[in-house]
Amino acid sequence: MGGLGRTLVLLGLVLVVAGLVVSFAPRIPWLGKLPGDFTFRSGGFTVYVPLATCLLLSLLLSLLSYLFRR
Repeated sequence: MGGLGRTLVLLGLVLVVAGLVVSFAPRIPWLGKLPGDFTFRSGGFTVYVPLATCLLLSLLLSLLSYLFRR
């Protein structure tokens, strides 16, 4: 049961960090407005594809994961 407890604590921490990111994301002016983020508008329909933002966040999270596993 010790492994389950650690997993639940880790999941809770991940949710707290995700909540903080969502809360403070509007205050980061460049987030979602990078050159590789695409917006397609057609009439009353809009599709937003944050490709560059996703790649940057993935790279950052991979780097953090690598550093914490060492």
